[in-house]
Amino acid sequence: MGEAGALGDGVERRRFLFLLGSARTGGNTEELARRAAVGLPADAEQEWVRLSEVPLPMFEDIRHVGNGSYPLPDGNARRLLDATLSATDLVIASPLYWYSVSTSTKLYLDHWSGWFHAPGLDFRRRMAGKTMWAVTALSSERSKADPLIGTLRNTAEFMGMRWGGALLGNGSAPGQVLTDGEALAESERFFAGQPAVVRA
Repeated sequence: MGEAGALGDGVERRRFLFLLGSARTGGNTEELARRAAVGLPADAEQEWVRLSEVPLPMFEDIRHVGNGSYPLPDGNARRLLDATLSATDLVIASPLYWYSVSTSTKLYLDHWSGWFHAPGLDFRRRMAGKTMWAVTALSSERSKADPLIGTLRNTAEFMGMRWGGALLGNGSAPGQVLTDGEALAESERFFAGQPAVVRA
């Protein structure tokens, strides 16, 4: 899978990678993300990856072992790396689990540390300028999602990425987010927002 290319007029084609981090299929976060995706431009490419179906091994920190380099990823890790680098926009769609991202989402982000130190990948430079978005469903007040948003926004800042913003919806039982009128209204215009350069 190659990196996102340019259109004939020199404008880069936007390619959205939706990373679904729920522990179940068809949950409220996924429903909200799919609602938001309807508002994407017709020429924007979309790739949807359910992280539970692309399991990663536990991440091992070997930065201080030997020369600190990691082997080039293979298997599912390589698939996710290629999809990540191919995207112009990463949409982390994770329910709020214990006030942060889900286990599969956190493990995916942990593997960024290995990709960062794998020879020849130049991962951080290639991620710079991409945009990160967050979509999450939660069953309490919106402020409880602040740690999740902070995790992703700080990650974007560290990587030199842009921050598109966070779309939040209220829902616990399957389909409950569809009763959150405010979230549904926000989803219609979510991807029309102007991503910002993240600064400390």
